[in-house]
Amino acid sequence: MKCPYCGHLGDKVVDSRESKEGEVIRRRRECLECAKRFTSYERIDEIPYMVVKKDGTRERFERQKLIAGLLKACEKRPVSVAALEAIADKVEATLQERPEKEIATEDVGAFVMEELKKLDKVAYVRFASVYRHFRDIGEFMTELKDLLNVKE
Repeated sequence: MKCPYCGHLGDKVVDSRESKEGEVIRRRRECLECAKRFTSYERIDEIPYMVVKKDGTRERFERQKLIAGLLKACEKRPVSVAALEAIADKVEATLQERPEKEIATEDVGAFVMEELKKLDKVAYVRFASVYRHFRDIGEFMTELKDLLNVKE
């Protein structure tokens, strides 16, 4: 932290306190060069992760929206909510590891489909049918045949 009085980069923290809401940490600092005290405030800078939809529009990534889609795909299937939460955690971790703050919905969908394929084949097919927008029964059958060939 640069001293506002002398510009020196060395300081020591004398006192730290959280705000009442816990959103900000106030730190009293003392410059190691001129010994003057100053205050700094730390807060989390939340930069939202954005998903780029097929039509090019962007919207904020919403974990709950992802979970809702997974729950619908796994309805009446022997899949635990914890397993779905784990998939959502993996998607979020992937977003956080990326240097850019945007991800295409195609990438999210492909990742989710791979995870569902390992978890439950019926849930995978349900999710794929909505996500891939099969135009006719032939496309749907091709996907089912591919799934059956992978299994054998």
